[in-house]
Amino acid sequence: MRRPGHHRTPLRPSLRTADLRLGERLLAGVLAFGVAAVPAALLLVLIEANWPPLHRLDAGAAGYLHASVRDRPGVLAVLRVLSNGAWDPLTMRLLIAATVGWLLWRRAWRLAVWAAATVTASGLTGLAVKVTVARARPALPDPVAHAPGFSFPSGHAMTAATCCAVLLLVFTPVLGRRWLPAARTAAVISVLGVGFTRIALGVHWLSDVLAGWLLGLALVAATAWAFEGWRRDAGRSVPPPFTEGLEPELARHGPAEPEVSGGR
Repeated sequence: MRRPGHHRTPLRPSLRTADLRLGERLLAGVLAFGVAAVPAALLLVLIEANWPPLHRLDAGAAGYLHASVRDRPGVLAVLRVLSNGAWDPLTMRLLIAATVGWLLWRRAWRLAVWAAATVTASGLTGLAVKVTVARARPALPDPVAHAPGFSFPSGHAMTAATCCAVLLLVFTPVLGRRWLPAARTAAVISVLGVGFTRIALGVHWLSDVLAGWLLGLALVAATAWAFEGWRRDAGRSVPPPFTEGLEPELARHGPAEPEVSGGR
């Protein structure tokens, strides 16, 4: 029998409940991705309609950039090394895999899941769109490179946009004000550089690269929104992700996620 004057302390939402809501928010994030990907869908409509201004832009960019590097063996060698090495999708995914391993070591379980799921979803989405659209790659005179599969969107561009955004959102709290500008500059150079190399090597149209960037950033934005919703449901602060990252606790030494004591 409850004693007079005794009041039960209200229970905070448990992390288990928050985790269930995270699943719901991830589903909502998929829908949000559909909305955020509207510019890429619009671009596809213009491509399918063979809209003259876009067709001229694609042809002009491909022809000019390809011609500017075709007779420069040194430049071509650098572009091939970058495109098939440092900026290759496999290299970037390995960076994400190493990041996920580090997050697991820091016991940032949910952020590790977010990073892995976002990059995996990016690869699957890009492949699905490629197969569905089935756009032919550029056929330029005196080609200097060849690539298998379809052209739209650029898998290199989509992977670069996704992975660089994920890395920035994860490491922003760790880098601090001293190193963050350099990291952002490197990310921007990498994303833009990937697009340039794919067009200059003659394996993608400009619109393929633009679509890859748009889809990659839309996917990261949607899943980051779902992750922020989990923090809010779990009673954690939701800082501006661009200035403090998705999980500011990573700036601390020791585990990123403190142990949560019993449920009362």
